[in-house]
Amino acid sequence: MEHPEAQICALFDLDHTLAKEYLLKFRYPWEALPSIADLLRGLFSALPAEYREVSPSVFVHETAKIAPTAYLGGPCIIGPGTEVRHGAFVRGSALVGEGCVVGNSVELKNCILFDGTQVPHFNYVGDSILGYRAHMGAGSVTSNVKSDKTPVSVRFGEERVPTGLKKMGAMLGDFVEIGCNAVLNPGTVVGRNTSVYPLTSLRGMYPAGHIVKGTDVIVPKK
Repeated sequence: MEHPEAQICALFDLDHTLAKEYLLKFRYPWEALPSIADLLRGLFSALPAEYREVSPSVFVHETAKIAPTAYLGGPCIIGPGTEVRHGAFVRGSALVGEGCVVGNSVELKNCILFDGTQVPHFNYVGDSILGYRAHMGAGSVTSNVKSDKTPVSVRFGEERVPTGLKKMGAMLGDFVEIGCNAVLNPGTVVGRNTSVYPLTSLRGMYPAGHIVKGTDVIVPKK
């Protein structure tokens, strides 16, 4: 069964990422996860002159602000006007767009952050794609590996769609708001403009334009 609500065209405005042409190759966003490192290496040669290679395979725009205690591992691209704060740990394979915030004690690994995305406090974002102006509240994290280490499936009600991936965190559509200390379990997909209450444990597909008040309490936005 097709699930158009989880497709890339439904979740993201691709004009807000350097990964536009790459993402257009796929139908569902998790299909893009295995080759993010290759995407980044392919982008390096086409970056404008305002990007500087500050260490091997790490390109940072001249207007980005990088705290002296932040770690940037390659391959990695940090976009214009983005702030990477003290103690941030970018493990590698991270494409961070324009005007983003990567905050204190935040860890990024194998992910795409669209322009304007904020992960400002104590967040882990692994094997995930965060849409335009998505925001993760303090302490909210993506869990990208199942406890039994089996491949991740995305739940659509009673149906489970296999991804074939052992590592998949969350796909957050544009303008998604995640509350503090929420846990996004492996295979979480959240539609555009949906807000999630603090302390919520998420799993599976959540529709666009809703408020998630609890695991099984989902109401339309007025």
